[in-house]
Amino acid sequence: MSEATHFQCQVKDGIAHVSLDRPERKNPLTFESYAELRDWFRALPYRDDVDVVVFGPNGGNFSSGGDVHDIIGPLTRMNMKELLAFTRMTGDLVKAMLGCGTPVIAAVQGVCAGAGAIISMAADLRIATPDAKVAFLFNRVGLAGCDMGACAILPRIIGQGRAAELLYLGRSLSAEEGHAWGYFNKVVEAEDLEAEASALARRIADGPGFANMMTKTMLAQEWSMSLEQAIEAEAQAQAICMQGNDFKRAYEAFVAKQRPVFEGD
Repeated sequence: MSEATHFQCQVKDGIAHVSLDRPERKNPLTFESYAELRDWFRALPYRDDVDVVVFGPNGGNFSSGGDVHDIIGPLTRMNMKELLAFTRMTGDLVKAMLGCGTPVIAAVQGVCAGAGAIISMAADLRIATPDAKVAFLFNRVGLAGCDMGACAILPRIIGQGRAAELLYLGRSLSAEEGHAWGYFNKVVEAEDLEAEASALARRIADGPGFANMMTKTMLAQEWSMSLEQAIEAEAQAQAICMQGNDFKRAYEAFVAKQRPVFEGD
């Protein structure tokens, strides 16, 4: 049974499998699912039962973005204060994903558009099926491409010029092109997507959990640091990890010529 109300979520053996829950409409987001996802990711730093998140498709599609009837229509009738509250809430979802300390894998199949594309962008790793189509289509509905951090994050993944192309044109990025551009880490057949994403998640979950949290934190924070600040931050972060038990376990296993078994502390 899902532990969430407005999206699907099952947690087992340290891996949370998350997906949106309206497959008949290609899994659009609603006001409620935005808010619940934001709150769920915000709570992850305080949980000890989730080491990795796999955000996957449902019914052959990842997400079509904001629901036309449940979100887009009401937005056209809101005043500026209400609109800003909404755009801040959607941005808070991305901030929660980046700041949760838990590696996130996006398993993308079929349609991945608008806010759905943003969710995949905010993940740490992305796996796609050949039919995956990612579209940052905000300008096709009369809006700017600068939505939910797209102008800051997307260029870091695929480069400034390619990001500008996608954000100005709102065109779809195919799985093949996305892999060539570095957006997708891997492309697999649809029947293998769940297994591949789960295997990758298992490999990360079996690693040093506290150290993985530190890696994710540094990946997010160092973009706003100078090189000197980043090197110092990493020195402090690594010194903290060296105080951890997983570091000792790795050393003892190496000496004993065994494979280390990490416990995440």
